[in-house]
Amino acid sequence: MNPHLLRDWAQACAEGLTAMRSEINDLNVFPIPDSDTGSNMANTMTKAVEVLADLPTDAGAATVTRALADAAVANARGNSGIILSQILVGLADAADLAVVEDDPSFNRLCTTGLRLAALGARRAVSAPREGTILTILRVAAETASNNVSESPADFARAIADNCAEALELTPEQLPELANAGVVDAGARGFLVMADALVLVITGVSNKRRSYRGILTAGGDGTGHDHSCEGAGDTDFEVMYLLDGAEGAKIGALRERLTELGDSIVIVGDSSSEAERFSVHIHTNDPGAVVEVGAALGRLTDIRISCFALDAIRAAPGANEPPARFKRAVVALVTGDGAAELFAEAGASAVRADHGIHPATLTKAILDTDSAHVVVMGNGMMSSQDLVQVGAEARSTQRSVVFLPTLSMVQCLSALAVHDPDGEPDVDAFAMAEAAAGTRWGSLVHSNSKMMTLAGTCEIGDTLGLIGSDVLVIAPEQWQAATALLDLMLATGGEMVTVLAGRDLDESSRERIAQHLHASYPGIELAMYQTGQTSDLLQVGIE
Repeated sequence: MNPHLLRDWAQACAEGLTAMRSEINDLNVFPIPDSDTGSNMANTMTKAVEVLADLPTDAGAATVTRALADAAVANARGNSGIILSQILVGLADAADLAVVEDDPSFNRLCTTGLRLAALGARRAVSAPREGTILTILRVAAETASNNVSESPADFARAIADNCAEALELTPEQLPELANAGVVDAGARGFLVMADALVLVITGVSNKRRSYRGILTAGGDGTGHDHSCEGAGDTDFEVMYLLDGAEGAKIGALRERLTELGDSIVIVGDSSSEAERFSVHIHTNDPGAVVEVGAALGRLTDIRISCFALDAIRAAPGANEPPARFKRAVVALVTGDGAAELFAEAGASAVRADHGIHPATLTKAILDTDSAHVVVMGNGMMSSQDLVQVGAEARSTQRSVVFLPTLSMVQCLSALAVHDPDGEPDVDAFAMAEAAAGTRWGSLVHSNSKMMTLAGTCEIGDTLGLIGSDVLVIAPEQWQAATALLDLMLATGGEMVTVLAGRDLDESSRERIAQHLHASYPGIELAMYQTGQTSDLLQVGIE
């Protein structure tokens, strides 16, 4: 076997785990839902790969695997990182055995390495559970043994495919996963490593489904709620490297740590002259955990993290500076006149004349630098895209509220009651109420012959709509406009707002004003040249 294959595989593992970091983090609910398994595995593997740059290009398999293992043990992050390091330790031990037994074949190295990795990882965990990466490692080792005589390509594919099948079964083995509706995060990370092996052997990558949720319904079928069982009641994670301790005392160390916490993982690296152990625990007494280790040997790389603090720091926007401004309103508009009108009314106007990408609206929200932002899409963006914008724009420093406006005239009514100095919730409610209380209609050109609620229209007719329903058909703009006003004012109104588009002729604007003043003398008219091209005009009745 060419040792450079091992280098390529390690690099592919680091790249794959980095690419899948977010998905794996989202799956992380066991032993505690701290959403860091993907990050820990990616960081541990990346640190391991970095040492390969210092090795000579002609380094053999034993040297390459041992360098990876030592670096992984020294730089392991979290429970999952330590277990990942044991995979590399297993391969390193297998490479040493291959030298002794004079059997350097790829299949034999992987088979022995996976068997040693599965045993080492299980021994390292104080309370091993099925449905975790430990289960997937066992499946990988068994599959390797059963396929050791196959070609390297078939051998690698069999391991990856069987691990993928076993991953789907993890929610059936671990109630915490079933209750959360996910597969095991660590096991998903190992599947990335198995797929990386297939990639470097065959040149073809496996395409996996998104594992953000399991395909079957959640729950273990027992009707019992396991959500509060197991680990998860501790506040701190403690990790350190222990040098110089006698191997015989590690059993006693494990027993003492069991009294101080859970999720205990202890792994050793016996490649150096003085044995080194990597220790991991979840505890409420980090000081005692450190003292216990210090009594046995020299401690280095001590890392203590608080789960609650980590969750706060990981929240969206947690690292952002406080917003400079208290309030802001963002509105989607079309037309030069509309942009000026809404800016004068106190909104940040975002042009959507040719459609708008969610990222553009998200940036506009962030650019307001405000703690509370009201957004009105005015029918110019789908609800799915608005949901996406909200997810990306909200943070611990910023709340975002979307008002369900379907037109610019409704948005203008909302802005009329906007109180920048009022309570955010009260102001948003008042704006929503004003928008909902505005009946709105529009005029458009007919581009085809079609059946409507008002009859059959011809190409070139002017259509009057109330909401999305065509209720007026007329050959001239002014005829459709006045008929639409009569229809809308039949149920009353005190104020009419007209937003005139670019293609509404001046004669029609004058006739609209004349008709309103003559037929409805007690009703106020506000007409603005907004310049939109999608509608000849928009009209709102309050």
